[in-house]
Order: sequence, then structure tokens, then C-alpha cells
Amino acid sequence: MSAKFGPAGNAESFPYKSSAEAPRWLAGLGLDCYEYQCGKGVNVGEETARKIGAAAREAGIALSLHAPYFINLANPDPDSLKKTIGYITAACQAADWMGATRVVIHSGALMKRTRRQAQDIALHSLKEVVSACDGAGYGHITLCPETMGKINQLGDLDEVLELCTLDERLTPCVDFGHLYARSLGELGGREACVQMLDRIQAVLGEERASRFHSHFSKIQFTPNGGEKMHLTFAQEEFGPDPAPLMAEVARRGWSPTFICESAGTQAEDALVMKQLYQGAL
Repeated sequence: MSAKFGPAGNAESFPYKSSAEAPRWLAGLGLDCYEYQCGKGVNVGEETARKIGAAAREAGIALSLHAPYFINLANPDPDSLKKTIGYITAACQAADWMGATRVVIHSGALMKRTRRQAQDIALHSLKEVVSACDGAGYGHITLCPETMGKINQLGDLDEVLELCTLDERLTPCVDFGHLYARSLGELGGREACVQMLDRIQAVLGEERASRFHSHFSKIQFTPNGGEKMHLTFAQEEFGPDPAPLMAEVARRGWSPTFICESAGTQAEDALVMKQLYQGAL
């Protein structure tokens, strides 16, 4: 098994109108995976989803899906939890039509609570979500709680890893750009990569840690808020640099899935990451 690389959604250079063309196009570039974006809501119909799935199987492209951005596991309101369960089961249904095996979900916002209070609510919500997904027949789809980029959001690395201890099927979506932004640039470079990967392994065990899900992009941050905006690899003023992470993942022989979220150049930058990784092997 080796690491997989691909974009989140379609890059600016994507020459077709339909996402059903994406798997073939990505395979032609030498990429391995594709994350379908449902950030603004699950609006993909069954027919389109099945077309994307068939194209992906034919091209050998692994699929994942990003659930709506507005999910907040840390909202204590029972109606909100009901809606959250609805959004996530709808995302799982679309993923199931496509044959996507992973669904990425945002962890949530603090909403004037302490981090611990918010985390406890999120743990309770996620337990309900997992049980609802199982009940709806989506137990085979891996949910991936994501590390978040803004300081006032729930979802630093330890918080996401704790969420993943609820069920052995849960897999962290480690967004290294987000962690870099919320740490104001401290979580970049080789030493930070070693520490983060060690931490994932310590909490989840090597087998699960070795196949984590990941988002990666350079991200501009502000000193008081964290994440401001996604950049491209060509923009030098902010990090993180992908090279140390690729080298460390290759050294460990791990096989995570890396989804590149660069602003518009996500397919090209995913290829850069794959080349760095293969060079390090």
C-alpha cells in the first residue's frame, strides 16, 4: 500500500463541465483519488453520483466526499443535532451511490463554551451520528472528523483524535494547513510533522494511524483568528511546506490519503505532493 493523492473538487484547469469526467482526467495526470465537494449542501442526484462512481472504478480513482461545511457537532440544541444527523446521512447516501468510502465532517464551533464543554457535546453528537449512520445502512462508510483552521473552532489535533476514539471505524481527517494556521505557523517543518504523526499513532495505534485521511494546502492566517484563506503552492509567504511531511510519511511506510485543497491549483499541487513522496521513497 502506498499513499494516495488527489484534489478536493475540480481545479481551474479541469477542462470539462461534468464531474463525471474528473476520474479519467485525474488518472491521466497520474493521480489516485478525488474528493467530491458537498460543502454547501448535498445536492448531487443519484444518477450523477452513480456516473462519477462508475467513472472512478474504471479509472482506478478512490473517492471520498466532503459533507456540508455548516455541520457543528458542538451545538447542544436537539433540533440542531437532528439536522446534523440528516446532513451526514445524506452525505453518506451520496457517498454510497458513488462508492466513496470516506465522508469528511467538520468538528464544530465553540459557541462561547469552554473547549472541554464543546468537546463533550461533540462526543455525544458524534456517537448519535455513528449510530444513525449504522441504522441507515451506512456502517461501511468511514466518517472522518476534520481538524479545523480557526482558533475559535473545535478541532485541534488532540480534539479530533479524541473524537476518533469513540469508534474504531472513525478516521481523522488531518488538515495540515489548518493545524499550521491555528498554531500561527508553529506546526510546520519536519519536527512538527514527526510529533503530529507520533501523536496520531499514540492515540489510534499504528494500523489506524497509517491510513489517516488528510487535507493539505498552504494557508494564510491572522494572528488573532488563525485561518484566513487557502493559497497555492506557488505562493511562498505562508506554509506549510509539503516536503517534510511527504518525507516522514514515506519513511514510516504509511499509506494515508492526501487531498489537496489549494485554491484553484489543487490537481497540479496534488501531483507535486505525489512527486515529493515518491522521491522520498
